[in-house]
Amino acid sequence: MSHNSFGHLFRFTTWGESHGPALGAVVDGCPPGLALSEADIQPFLDKRRPGQSRFTTQRQEPDAVEILSGLFEGRTTGTPISLLIRNVDQRSKDYSEVAVKYRPGHADYAYDAKYGLRDPRGGGRSSARETAARVAAGAVARLVLGPDVRISGYLVEIGGDAIDRGNFHAAEIDNNPFFCPDAKAAARWEVALDAARKSGSSLGAVVEVVAEGVPPGWGAPLYHKLDSQLAAAMMSINAVKGVEIGDGFHAARLRGEDNADAMRPGPDGKPLFLANHAGGVAGGISTGQPVVVRLALKPTSSILTPVETITRAGEATEITTKGRHDPCVGIRAAPVAEAMMALVLADMKLQQRAQTGR
Repeated sequence: MSHNSFGHLFRFTTWGESHGPALGAVVDGCPPGLALSEADIQPFLDKRRPGQSRFTTQRQEPDAVEILSGLFEGRTTGTPISLLIRNVDQRSKDYSEVAVKYRPGHADYAYDAKYGLRDPRGGGRSSARETAARVAAGAVARLVLGPDVRISGYLVEIGGDAIDRGNFHAAEIDNNPFFCPDAKAAARWEVALDAARKSGSSLGAVVEVVAEGVPPGWGAPLYHKLDSQLAAAMMSINAVKGVEIGDGFHAARLRGEDNADAMRPGPDGKPLFLANHAGGVAGGISTGQPVVVRLALKPTSSILTPVETITRAGEATEITTKGRHDPCVGIRAAPVAEAMMALVLADMKLQQRAQTGR
C-alpha cells in the first residue's frame, strides 16, 4: 500500500523528501550487461536541475547522482540499481508558516487528512524535488531502450500563449530556458513570466513529449494499454492536471474521416501512415508512428500573493508562501516527462519480449 513504485518488469521506486538528507530511486528489472555510469545519468539531471535561470527556483542543488548498487566493472548485473542524490541547499526556516497553515492548491491539507501528520518543509514527499529521482531512473530506462528510440520533451504553451507550429525548430529547444522550439514564443514567455514573478504570481504550462523509433506492437489491450500507462505516468508528475494522447480532446471536435490515420502501402510491406491523430497508439498498442503525449500543468501553488486559507486548527486566515519556488513548474517538467516516457517504454519493451520473444 505504499504506492511509491511504478512499472512491472522494469520497475522503479523513489524515496526521500525535499528537505531530507537525500533522495533517490531503486531500479529493478534492468537487464544485465548494459554499460552504465554516473556520466550516463548526469546530463539528464542537469537539464532538470534548479537555479539555472531566473525563471526557476533559485535553490542551488548540484543533483550529483551516485550509483550505490547493481553494477560490476561498469556493467549492470541484473540486480537492483540504487541511485542517490544528496540535498545540499535546504532552507527549512522558510516553511515555518506552512507548518500551521495550509497552502491552497498544494498537498498540505490532503496529506494531513490521509496521514494525520505531514512534513511541511518544502512539501516533504509531495515536493517536485522528488522528480529528480525519476529523471535518474529514466536515464537507466533510456539505456534499456537503446539509441533507436529517441525521446524529446518541450513546452508548447505558457500562460495560455501557445507556440506557432510553423516556427517549430528542434534545434531551438536547448537554446532558451523554456525548452521551447519556437524562438519567438520563448521571447514572449520571458516577458510574461517576468511579470508574473514580479507580481508574486505564477503561470501554468503545456508540455509535449514525443518518442520516435518505437516499433509497432508494444502495449496490450484493455487493462494494460500503452496509452493508459503513459497517462498514469504523466498524471503522477507534480502539478499535472490533464494528459492528452495524440490529438486528445481535439479529436472530439473532428469527424470520423478527419480523425482517421489513413494508410497506404509502404516500404518492406509496412503501412505508410498519412496522419498521426492517434499519437502512435491504437487499441492500446504502438503503431510504429511517433508516440505523442501532452500534459497540462497548473500554475505553481506556492506564491507571494496572499490567498485565503485555514490553519490546522480550522481557523480562518490567509497565507503568503515564502521561499524559493518556480514561477512556472512546467519548465522543469519537460525533462521529467521525458523520463516518465522512457520508463514506460522500457517496461513495455521488456513485456513485449517476454510475451512474444520479439
